[in-house]
Order: sequence, then C-alpha cells, then structure tokens
Amino acid sequence: MSKLESPTATGVLPAGMAPSDPQRGGQGMPKMKLTNMREAGLLLIIAVMCAGMSFASPYFLTWDNIRAMLLSFSIEGIVVVGMTILLIVGGIDLAVGSVVCLAMVVTGKLFLMGLDPWTASLVAIAASAAIGAMIGGCVTRIGLNHFIASLAFMVIVRGLCLAATQGTPQSLFALPPEFKFIGQGSVFGIPTVILIFAVIVLISDLALRHATIFRKVFYTGSNEKAALYAGIRTGRVKFWVTVLCSALAGVAGVVYTARFGAATPTFGVGMELNVIAAAVIGGASLKGGSGTVLGAVLGLALLSVVTSSLILLDVSPYWQDVIKGLILLAAVTIDHLMNNTKAKR
Repeated sequence: MSKLESPTATGVLPAGMAPSDPQRGGQGMPKMKLTNMREAGLLLIIAVMCAGMSFASPYFLTWDNIRAMLLSFSIEGIVVVGMTILLIVGGIDLAVGSVVCLAMVVTGKLFLMGLDPWTASLVAIAASAAIGAMIGGCVTRIGLNHFIASLAFMVIVRGLCLAATQGTPQSLFALPPEFKFIGQGSVFGIPTVILIFAVIVLISDLALRHATIFRKVFYTGSNEKAALYAGIRTGRVKFWVTVLCSALAGVAGVVYTARFGAATPTFGVGMELNVIAAAVIGGASLKGGSGTVLGAVLGLALLSVVTSSLILLDVSPYWQDVIKGLILLAAVTIDHLMNNTKAKR
C-alpha cells in the first residue's frame, strides 16, 4: 500500500501534510489555547505568591531581592530554553548541569593557558555542542533513549571536569573587564545577563510558535511514525535539537564564568532537575509534542519565587529540597494525568 492510499487508519499522512497541522483543523489550535491557559495560570500563581510574600516579609519586593531572583534564574533560563525544545521533540538531557560546568572549565583552562577569553568561550561552546552531538548520535545511530545516553554523559563529563582541574576551583579574576561585562555589567541599569536571557527567550519563543522549520520538532514529538511518513527526517530533527540543548548549556556556562570570575568543577550539580521541573511546570510534556519557551520560563520564575520565599522565611535548606521535590512530583503527576486524558479522547 502506498503512502497516499491510506492516510487515516495507519497514521500515514498524504504527501506534504504534517501531523497536527493547524491547516487541517487538527489538534494545533486547541493545544495552543490549552498552553495559553497554562501560562495564564502560572502568572496568576506567581502574582498571588508575590502578594502573599509581600506581607510575610518586608524584604521580598525590594529591588535587591527582585534583582537577585532575576539574576538567579536568567542564566539557568538559557538552559531551560534548550531543555524545553528537547522535551517537545520527545527527548530529555540529564547532562546539562555537567555541560554547563564543562563550558566553564574549558573557558577557564584555555584562558589560563594564554588564549583570549572570547576564543576560549567559542571553543567551550563548541565542546558543549560536541557533547550534544555524541548524545544525539547514541540516540539516533545506536538506538539508546535520551535518558540513558544523557545519564551516562552526565557522569562522563563531570568526571572530565574533575580530572581537568584536579577537583580544584579555577580563579579567573584576571579576566578582562569587557568579558566580565557580559556577566556583571548593565545597560541602562538592566543587568547584561538579563538582556542576553531576554533576547534568547524572545527569539526561541517566536521561532517555536511561527517558524516552519520548528514545526518538525512538534510533529516529531507528537507522532514520530506519522512524521516519518510525512517525509520528516525525525532522526536528524532529534539529533540537532540535542546539539542545540547542549550548545545553549555551553552559552550559559560561559555567562556563568563571566559573572563569577571562576570555574568550579562541581558547579551545576542538580541543575538538570530544576531545569526539567521548570519546563514541565510550564507545560512541556515528558512524552513530547507540547510545550512553549514562555511557559518554561514562567515555570522557572515560579521555582525562583518559591526558593526566595523559603530563604526569606528561614526554612531549612534540607526542607527546601523536599519542597522542590514535591513541586516536581506534582508537575510530573499533572502532566501524566493530562496525557492519559488526552489519550482517552
């Protein structure tokens, strides 16, 4: 039977037609409405929490605390962007925290060896992208799933960071002021870190919503078999999205280096959990096919508000981890229930 003979019963689509194409009157528009509701709900929750904390602590709505929250999640937010796109395609990357650390270590090592920090940063981002390419190769060529492949590389890359530094933090206070500016400077009173984050979020969110090339990401995550029949090279899509996720983690690592003027081989431990939690809270499905960058950023903002609130309320750091874990469990449970409901329909 040819591809054009049975476009419905077997999930085969007519040539040139992609799964869930809004032009077909498929699931595209309802998903967008559901996503908008998710984002509006997150905004409401964040607003209510901020209002409540303004009464619980007089320091919460001060500019210093707001600035600290914005800075804390802006760099991590760069990683969230890549993770969200990877979740949409149906993958996951547990190695992002280690890759962020790798970018810091590579930048620091090359700078201390005499290379200028800009070239060192480009090499670090390329090395990060190479890790993504190796993970993507394991997934698309060998057939491993993203979870196992990225888990292995999480350990491998962390080991490389420790081996390269002998477990000793690298002091990079000699970095030139123009390089430190990307992590410590400001433009018209707005920290450069926040501006970099805002630009990446704006470009990626618009691309995901409107760029034709990124439709393949949603189609692959929604129904890989149907996407294959539609002529989409799903293996290539998964590979390049994995590379993009690691490259953005590398960018975050370079910004961290400029901000702190140091490279610590244990930096980024546990970051992957925060990033995944933020993306899932924001509406990205662990089964692929749905999610937005804006939603993931709002999810990360919610986690940042929760963290700041717990600190100001003097909650023990141990209990903070428990509460964050419960939030992640709740987000995953809601995602699971929504997927089950969607499947029944």
